[in-house]
Amino acid sequence: MIRVDAIWLACEPLDMRAGTETALGRVVKVFGEARPHHAYLFANRRANRMKALVHDGIGVWLAARRLNAGRFVWPQEGSTLALTRPQLDALVLGLPWQRIGEAGVITSL
Repeated sequence: MIRVDAIWLACEPLDMRAGTETALGRVVKVFGEARPHHAYLFANRRANRMKALVHDGIGVWLAARRLNAGRFVWPQEGSTLALTRPQLDALVLGLPWQRIGEAGVITSL
């Protein structure tokens, strides 16, 4: 539906009342620019709500997700992180996405 080449996660919380213009402003402030075909993810302080802003090359899309129970596994330190598609899939389900991919490889016993 919408092509997404890169997924970026902002560690600082976003007020979930923020609309498209405010979220876009935060993307520019945190990431320096909103690149076409990139997705930018934000959570609220409690990490039970998430917003994703996607620039499709023509305009921007803003989507929201709320967990009925539990919280998203959201980093507390740092400013931004790059995610893979499998990590995003785990994140939106509330799973520990940091263990997906190279971070989950066991190299010694």
